[in-house]
Amino acid sequence: MPVQILGSLSLPDRDFAWSFVRGSGPGGQNVNKVATTAQLRFDLAGTEALAPSVKERLRSLAGRRVSEDGALLIIARNHRTQEANRREALERLSDLLRRALVAPKARKATRPSRASKQRRLERKTQRQGTKRLRGKISWED
Repeated sequence: MPVQILGSLSLPDRDFAWSFVRGSGPGGQNVNKVATTAQLRFDLAGTEALAPSVKERLRSLAGRRVSEDGALLIIARNHRTQEANRREALERLSDLLRRALVAPKARKATRPSRASKQRRLERKTQRQGTKRLRGKISWED
């Protein structure tokens, strides 16, 4: 059954690997006995559900969370239960995917207008005069 990440995007189960380990975090005495920390391993390099450009943006957004074999590792340990940590890991993955799906806006090279250049030079001249007035006054003047 595919995992629904965003409204229109669903990723196949084969791209996910879940593991649960004991870890630090909330849980009281239970923390030493029950494996509640969720580790989500998403096969970024092998998935066919994402376009190559989206994969590349996701790789740069994830940073050091991407391993050498191209897997994205998300560790959630903020909650007391396995299910809550599992939900948090999926939410973090969907947040990363949401940001990676937005293509950056292409920059258009522009040049300053003649009027803006003139205004800039006038402001510089005015500022120069202000600073010159702050200088020492000589006795000859």
